[in-house]
Amino acid sequence: MSEMKKRVLVTGGAGFIGSHISEAYLAKGYDVWIVDNLSSGKLDNVPDGASFVELDIRDAEGVRNLFREFRFDLVNHHAAQIDVRISVSDPAKDASINVMGLLNLTEAAIEVGTQRFIFVSSGGVVYGEPQEIPTPETAPKSPLSPYGVTKLAGEFYLDYYRHIRGIDYAAMRYSNVYGPRQDPHGEAGVVAIFSTRLLKNRGLTIFGDGEQTRDYVYVGDVVAANMLVSEMELSESKALDDRAFNVGTNVGTSVVGLADALESVAGVSPGRKHEDERPGELRHSTLNTAKLRSHGWAPAHSLEQGLHATYTHIKNQAAGASE
Repeated sequence: MSEMKKRVLVTGGAGFIGSHISEAYLAKGYDVWIVDNLSSGKLDNVPDGASFVELDIRDAEGVRNLFREFRFDLVNHHAAQIDVRISVSDPAKDASINVMGLLNLTEAAIEVGTQRFIFVSSGGVVYGEPQEIPTPETAPKSPLSPYGVTKLAGEFYLDYYRHIRGIDYAAMRYSNVYGPRQDPHGEAGVVAIFSTRLLKNRGLTIFGDGEQTRDYVYVGDVVAANMLVSEMELSESKALDDRAFNVGTNVGTSVVGLADALESVAGVSPGRKHEDERPGELRHSTLNTAKLRSHGWAPAHSLEQGLHATYTHIKNQAAGASE
């Protein structure tokens, strides 16, 4: 860090993960701007000390003007269309946000000389149904949804921009992130969904046999990974995967196992029902994080610790809303 504070733009910073990321940058002494169109983000999530701009990243002129005014040193790009079902029903909408929005940001960043661009990809979808578990960054890419295609396309675009236009970037391939502020209404928020139902002593719905596995990583550990990659020296290799980092725990947990753990945290077992397996859902997804660990990062939260923190947050929120 130089004597002048670095300026960081966090897109989607009013959302679940982005708001935690924004808090961490503030704590490290960055000047933080948050861009969010509030389609799913909430103003209550914007941390004190950050500058907030309501803007849709599909607005090319608005994005360009923002960069020209504040000339960001670093961009952390969390704004996205993340619902796989929406990407299937409306792939054009998915691409307009996840591809065109990214291109608007990248072009603007290059124009003003932004030093680094951190892109949130997805380890849960770019590999498809993996042959190797835990899955390393070098595994074959076989996305099975338009959402997965746009995330992988984003990495290829940034790789092109690095080689041809000189922008420095890293791609963060997240597993299933959970924690406080997660939206219980989206398909990606199974921990929040289960927690909310258990809080009301309502039974849990499990799709299929519940033996499908996911790599659940706590949001605080995801934040730590972002802070590391924001400032570390990155590989000069020309290979796409050398600029990608899996962010997970190396451990797969079944949906039934997750339900068991959350019921233990909540102290209730209101019952479960099984519904038909959802078409196109991956059977298993667990990430190999040896690469990120080699740079000194490791998850600091066990699943039990993370679930307890998440459930407590949701419980406290519900208590505050009812007062």
